[in-house]
Amino acid sequence: MPSKKNDSGNAEVLWLIEPEEQDYPAAADYLSLLESDDVVETVVAGLRAAPMTHRKAKDILRAARLVLLPADNAHVASDLRKIRGGRRLSPVLMVRGDLAKGIPAQIVDGYHRVCASYYTDENTDIPLKLADAVR
Repeated sequence: MPSKKNDSGNAEVLWLIEPEEQDYPAAADYLSLLESDDVVETVVAGLRAAPMTHRKAKDILRAARLVLLPADNAHVASDLRKIRGGRRLSPVLMVRGDLAKGIPAQIVDGYHRVCASYYTDENTDIPLKLADAVR
C-alpha cells in the first residue's frame, strides 16, 4: 500500500489506535534500569490506564532532552521504511518529568519512532500514553 503524503510532500505517518502489547514489557525493561520493581509495576500500570494523547515530535524530544538519532540508525531507518510503505507505527509510551526539579520526561518505548516521525515532519502529531512518575 503506497503511503499518503503530508503537506510538505513527505509520507504521512500512520499510527495504530493503541500501543502494541510488546511495548509494555519493553518499557518495563527500560524502567527497571532506573527504578525498583515495585515502582516499575506501578508506572507500567499507569501507562496501560493512561488515555491516548497527542504531542508533536519536536516537543517530545525537547521534553525528554534527547537528541535526534541519525536517519541511518538501523531502528530509525526501519521505521522510516515502514512510514514510506504506509505501515502503522505503535504509539509512544512516556513518563512525565518534573519541571521544578529539572527532571526530563522519559520516552520509555518509542524513541526510534519519534525520531523517524521527526524526519517526516517535526510537527508530526504523535499519539502517546503519558504516565506520571512515582515520586
